Amino acid sequence: MSVRELVVLGTASQVPTRHRNHNGYLLRWDGEGILFDPGEGTQRQMVRAGVAAHDLNRICVTHFHGDHSLGLAGVIQRINLDKVPHEVTAHYPRSGQRFFDRLRYATAYRETVGITEDPVAADGPLARADGYTLEARKLSHPVESYGYRITEHDGRRMLPERLAAHGIKGPDVGRIQREGSLGGVSLDDVSEMRRGQRFAFVMDTRLCDGVYALAEGCDMLVIESTFLDEDEQLAVEHGHLTAGQAARVARDGGVRHLVMTHFSQRYHDPDEFERQARAAGYEGELTVAHDLLRVPVPKRR
Repeated sequence: MSVRELVVLGTASQVPTRHRNHNGYLLRWDGEGILFDPGEGTQRQMVRAGVAAHDLNRICVTHFHGDHSLGLAGVIQRINLDKVPHEVTAHYPRSGQRFFDRLRYATAYRETVGITEDPVAADGPLARADGYTLEARKLSHPVESYGYRITEHDGRRMLPERLAAHGIKGPDVGRIQREGSLGGVSLDDVSEMRRGQRFAFVMDTRLCDGVYALAEGCDMLVIESTFLDEDEQLAVEHGHLTAGQAARVARDGGVRHLVMTHFSQRYHDPDEFERQARAAGYEGELTVAHDLLRVPVPKRR
């Protein structure tokens, strides 16, 4: 049975707190696991969340600030220690290659798994996997940063009542799907297009074109909400978003489920982020993330 869910490993910005680890997010997408922004302590958070190195197929790093990347060293060494049998691909800004190299080889260890390096240098598709496309968009932060988006390929939904009306059943259902028609009945007569699901991951950034492009039409948007609205000037200066800005992006993009995260340690009431998001006009599903939370991707409509 396919599983699509977000496993939140850490939600703090800049420094961890007593209750929030540095960033770390695992997206389970059917049989694959995509780890986003493994900050310091991610390996331990994986253990706490029941996530194994064998669950990882891709690692996506938005940028090379420590709260988004210092966990790479431990995660990569764990992949090697556990001798993960499948390919693991790492995506990260090409401009930070020296940082990736230092983290990958931060200490001595026995390298048993070849990590495939696939750095990001421009907007556009990164990989076309079985069933989805992974793409990146440049964001606006003091260091080069990219957000990521997964788009499932569109498919078809068979309509039982139409199949029955045309007397198509059993093995003939598979046949009409493969061949496009059967006995004068076309595939369009008994099915409809099924829009592929969309997931986006947006971390440290000011408002920019990349943010809106990543969020557009998403079933789930995971987005940084470092500051509350009253500190918008600080957000602009440091290259971040406020709760209200993140919510308006989700509202304008038609996002179905908004996951807010990457909170500054200056705030102690997580409910305030939700209040400001609702005040900004976002009416969809809303989650203010906390460590070790699991959030299912919304079911298809």
